[in-house]
Amino acid sequence: MIAVLKEGTTPQQRESLCEWFRNMGLEVNISEGKYHCIIGLIGNTSEIDVGLLESLSIIESVKRITEPFKKANRKFHAQDTVVDVCGKKIGGGNFQIIAGPCAVESKEQLTAVAKSVWKSGAGLLRGGAFKPRTSPYDFQGMHMQGIELLLEAKKLTGLPIVTEIMNFNDIELFEHVDVLQIGARNMQNFELLKEVGKTKKPILLKRGLANTLKELLMSAEYIMASGNENVILCERGIRTIETFTRNTLDLSAVPALHELSHLPVVVDPSHSTGISRLVEPMAAAAVAAGADGLIIEVHNDPQHALCDGAQSLTCEQFDAVARKVMKIREAISE
Repeated sequence: MIAVLKEGTTPQQRESLCEWFRNMGLEVNISEGKYHCIIGLIGNTSEIDVGLLESLSIIESVKRITEPFKKANRKFHAQDTVVDVCGKKIGGGNFQIIAGPCAVESKEQLTAVAKSVWKSGAGLLRGGAFKPRTSPYDFQGMHMQGIELLLEAKKLTGLPIVTEIMNFNDIELFEHVDVLQIGARNMQNFELLKEVGKTKKPILLKRGLANTLKELLMSAEYIMASGNENVILCERGIRTIETFTRNTLDLSAVPALHELSHLPVVVDPSHSTGISRLVEPMAAAAVAAGADGLIIEVHNDPQHALCDGAQSLTCEQFDAVARKVMKIREAISE
């Protein structure tokens, strides 16, 4: 349920109303808009007399929310959420490119890529230290050594780092990581979602291979219900009948998620297509669709990459994509 307060309601009146709600056992979420304040109520609101509530002099309107996601719901939080990662802002008109290799393979590889994407305008550095792979025989990352190399690259370039966490038992290893990524396969690993929700770190939550937008938002709700509202949603393609591309990039998810939720939305054109030559047009389309950011795989030698070389851009290709993306950003903002 949400209650919209009338313009001119004093802080004292608002707090008195919120305290009344809390005494009823409800969780109160306050969202300050430009002209109105929205009070979101989470819990069993069935005993609230809507007529009585609407009769209060400070109440403009009352509405019951039928969607199961509450904290992630735009009806509860009309203004766009802006996630701040070491000064790099995502959402609310702020745009960032997250770039780097699929997997951290060596100091030389990561250093070369980090320096290059930084010069090309990337705002954050991605790199997998722990890699979930379909085959148990494939390269599965350098683990803690990979995180250490990412931290070295951060010192070198100043870029905040993004890397995937797969097991909540490893959470202490990620103490100095700036953004925790929840991969597609773990989107509904609810114990992991609850654990990262106890941190205050920004969370990059990827949509599962066969999950609906509602399910993605419910996973975000798990994180937010545990106390962490710094969630970034990521559309990375879903599995369909099409086999030409690795997945099918659902660009309609960008405006749809913006309509449903206040959380920022980024797009991954690398995993969604699985083909490097398709990354540029899909990145351009994602920006035109209103994405708050992109996450792109870049490798200094894709042909010899230990993971997902086919979808990785070279440093030179990424530079061209970054330039094109920023031109599109300028065009759509006019």
